[in-house]
Amino acid sequence: MPADSMSDDDRKSNQADSSQSPVYRRIVLKLSGESFQGSLVSGIDAETVHAIAREVKEVSDLGIQMAIIVGGGNIFRGARQKSLAIDRATGDYMGMLATVINGLALQDALEKQGVVTRLLSAIDMAQVAEPFIRRRAMRHLEKGRVVIFAAGTGNPYFSTDTAAALRAMEIKAHVILKATRVDGIYDADPEKVPGATMFERITYLDVIQKGLAVMDSTAISLCMDNRMPIIIFNMNRPGNIRRAVMGEKVGSTVTAE
Repeated sequence: MPADSMSDDDRKSNQADSSQSPVYRRIVLKLSGESFQGSLVSGIDAETVHAIAREVKEVSDLGIQMAIIVGGGNIFRGARQKSLAIDRATGDYMGMLATVINGLALQDALEKQGVVTRLLSAIDMAQVAEPFIRRRAMRHLEKGRVVIFAAGTGNPYFSTDTAAALRAMEIKAHVILKATRVDGIYDADPEKVPGATMFERITYLDVIQKGLAVMDSTAISLCMDNRMPIIIFNMNRPGNIRRAVMGEKVGSTVTAE
C-alpha cells in the first residue's frame, strides 16, 4: 500500500508491529496428524498443509528458530487399531512411519513457500530424512532452517506429545506451542459441553490432577520437571502462531505457577 494512501490507523499499526519483538526466539510447534486432514475423514488435505506452511513461513520470517513435531493420526494411530489385533509396539512403529509421511508433505509445502527445511527422523531412513542428531538439529536452527522432527522418539509406548517435550529440552527451546482445534484448555470438552470454562493460565500439577486432555501425563511431567512452558492454542485461527511468539494473549498457558 502506498504511504499516502495509508490511514492513520494503518500507520499506527505498522509502527506498533515494527517496535514489537518476539518473546520466544526458539520454539517447538506440535502439530497433530489430524491437523493435516482438514475436512477429510483421513489422509492429507493439500490446501490445509499449504495453509500451515504459510503460517510457519510468517513466523520463520521473523527470525524465530522453529522446530516442528508432527503426529500421524490422520494416517494411522497404533493405539486405536485394536480391531486389527496388532501388537502395541508394532502399531506404534506404524504410527511413527505415518509421521514421516506427514513430515515429507509439510517439508514439500514449506519449500514451495521458499522456506529452507530439514526433515529429521528418529528412525533411520537415509533415503528420505536425516537421522536425528541433537547437535545437527541445533545447527540447522542456528542457520535459520525450519526443522521437522518425525518418527516421534523412535520408541514404542511414547506419544508424539512426549516427543515434543523431549525434543524441546534437547534443543533448548523456550516454549512448546501445541496446535489444537479449540481455543485452549477447558475443564470439559468444549465441542461436547457448550458451557465449558477455559483456563487462560494453569499449572502443570493442576493439569495432571484434574486429568485435563492437554498432553499425556509423561509429556506434562517432563515439562514440569524442566519448567518448559506450554501454550495450547487454536490452529484454525490464522496468525495465532505469530501472536503466541510475540507474547500476545493466545489460548492457554501451562507453567509452574
